[in-house]
Amino acid sequence: MKKIVLLCCVLCSWGLWAQTAQEQVFAAERAFAKSMADRNIDAFAQYLADDTVFFGQQMLRGKTEVVAGWADFFKGEQAPFSWQPAQVEVSADGLLAHSSGPVKSPDGKVVATFNSVWRQTAPGVWKVQFDKGCERCGCNAAGQAN
Repeated sequence: MKKIVLLCCVLCSWGLWAQTAQEQVFAAERAFAKSMADRNIDAFAQYLADDTVFFGQQMLRGKTEVVAGWADFFKGEQAPFSWQPAQVEVSADGLLAHSSGPVKSPDGKVVATFNSVWRQTAPGVWKVQFDKGCERCGCNAAGQAN
């Protein structure tokens, strides 16, 4: 009987831990996005893994290169785009997570979808390992070009 109770406790605590990891990544992604809204490139950099990779018109490898490549996005009083996570999934071992969601223009129009892979570098500390945006296509609900 004690073994069954112990097993139930372990399984329940694992479920809570997994939920907590997912919530941590949601919070990290929101704070990462807020760095753009706040025009704070130093805060943005804090969410990047040292060996991060950003896909785009050109590959940006490493925190230094990504910060330099994104510096123009932080110029001006208004952010050129914003993003928020819509979905986060965490790996079974709790070390990796994937987040995705809409990217919006300043007028609120959805212009792209972002996909980020996060790595837990310390308990509760998540860093962006890979990031890739995908522009929205002009497709209808059936996936055919308009």
